[in-house]
Amino acid sequence: MPAGTRLKGATLKLETYHRYMYHQINWNNRMIGLTGPRGVGKTMLILQYLKENLPRENSLYVTAEDFYFVEHRLLDLADLFVKQGGKHLFIDEIHRYKDWSKELKLMYDYHPELQIVFTGSSVLDIHKGVADLSRRASMYHMQGLSFREYLNMFHGYDFPAYSLDDILQLKVTIPAGFRPFQYFSDYLKQGYYPFPKNDYENLLLQIVNVSIESDIPQYAGMNVSTARKLKQLLAVIAKSVPFKPNISSLASVLNVSRNSVADYCLYIEEAGMIAQLRDDTGGIRGLGKVNKIYLDNTNLIYALGREGVEIGNVRETFFFNQLRVNQDVITSSVSDFKIDGYTFEVGGRKKGQKQIEGIDNAFVVKDDIEYGHGNVIPLWTFGFNY
Repeated sequence: MPAGTRLKGATLKLETYHRYMYHQINWNNRMIGLTGPRGVGKTMLILQYLKENLPRENSLYVTAEDFYFVEHRLLDLADLFVKQGGKHLFIDEIHRYKDWSKELKLMYDYHPELQIVFTGSSVLDIHKGVADLSRRASMYHMQGLSFREYLNMFHGYDFPAYSLDDILQLKVTIPAGFRPFQYFSDYLKQGYYPFPKNDYENLLLQIVNVSIESDIPQYAGMNVSTARKLKQLLAVIAKSVPFKPNISSLASVLNVSRNSVADYCLYIEEAGMIAQLRDDTGGIRGLGKVNKIYLDNTNLIYALGREGVEIGNVRETFFFNQLRVNQDVITSSVSDFKIDGYTFEVGGRKKGQKQIEGIDNAFVVKDDIEYGHGNVIPLWTFGFNY
């Protein structure tokens, strides 16, 4: 089937579409961990795999939030399941279970015939436990829908993913009659999460509230007053993005120490609410100095920013959000972003070349254009990177 062919019939169903991560996971591993922000579709993905590939008689799905685990241990459930012929145990929301990493280790060691797949929405607590599961669990991290996935899932197109080099060489092909801007603005507002459209904003705000008011405080050992400061910090960032952090000023506004502000930003980032653009001084991914703070994705901009949405921020957030899945995106001293030696300046249709004059491997990323030429690349095509 040619790239970009529109499938017959209505849109694809949420329950049957395979996300990008579905094909990246090595499902033959004995222990698999899938992390990611709330709402990006982790539960749907593992249930898809279970339903489509495994026999029901020896497979079991449970959620660690179930009341059953108030009085029962995961380890005991695994023991009983194996005695009854169980082979595949799927555990959702594992971070809701106390001492989960210790029991997973024991389950792995005691039952070599048992495959264990688990998910966790709070990557904060997951990261604490992953060290305990080294050499046992194969860990994967999942993000929300790319623009490509959104088109495939909700509008029935069959677009492939393209590498960054392919995008820069203008190899993203679209079928006759396809108009990306017929769908792009809707994706920016309500397309990153695989939610039903009729209740999208309400569901998104619920995700924000649970992440900030429950997930982070519960697993970072915070009290109620500290949780309020997290929400206050997110509100400040939402009104100011792209936000160049002044730690001293934020500490004063929140009435906390400078160290606390840096910790709070990291917590909110790990929960999938913001994204921090760093430089390359750290030498290792994620350890550089924070240069700017964005909301994690464009849907959050529209949900939290309301009437204060600024289109330049939307464009930069989309670019950062889509490219960071497969690339290390860092700040540029002369432009907006730098990736693997490439420099990018992001703007609208009238954006010129002045900012990147004399710079090798530099590109102007323009919104509001369907096709590119030379070093001018359409913004929407970067949504096909995964």
